[in-house]
Amino acid sequence: MNYNIKKEDIQKYNEGTVINFPKYTSQLINWANQNAQGTRPRIVGQLSELFPEFLNNECDISIDNWESWYTNRYPDSIELATDKIYAQVENLKEAIKLIDHELVRQWVQDLVITKTYNGLYVQRAILASLAEKLHTDYRLASPNEESKGIDGFVGHTPYSIKPITYKTMDRLPEIIEIKMIYYTKTNNGLNIEVEEK
Repeated sequence: MNYNIKKEDIQKYNEGTVINFPKYTSQLINWANQNAQGTRPRIVGQLSELFPEFLNNECDISIDNWESWYTNRYPDSIELATDKIYAQVENLKEAIKLIDHELVRQWVQDLVITKTYNGLYVQRAILASLAEKLHTDYRLASPNEESKGIDGFVGHTPYSIKPITYKTMDRLPEIIEIKMIYYTKTNNGLNIEVEEK
């Protein structure tokens, strides 16, 4: 027999108190916590290690005993986490006052147009940054040059620009007789590797 147990049912079966948070409040508190980092291990301990320790060392496994066991070891952690998260909630309250229809429109415009363009079209940024480092100019390839595998020029040097995964891809035999630039997208931008020939 196969079946699923919903999260709320696990709580019910474990005889935990079910708190019905008002609409959106749990999401906002969670978001505030992500920014405040109020429930990080340095504040509340490494719960994935503490709970198994509790299970291994206690005979009477209940939510009340878990609470007692935990608070004996981390007596101030709930208050510390609460204070950190609440301070961030206050920041969010102030930020929400600044959000009007026009600001939402600007945010959508930035996401759909600017961030999409900058996130998906990296050739120009890579060529411009390399040209700046080499103290020269750059240009994008013409359609005729593109048909030869060239994405652009830095000075008089032609380059083909590919994601780093291109190095390991099984691909059609493609001979590119020009310098390669490989890039990796990161959370902070791009890592660039310029091939030396």
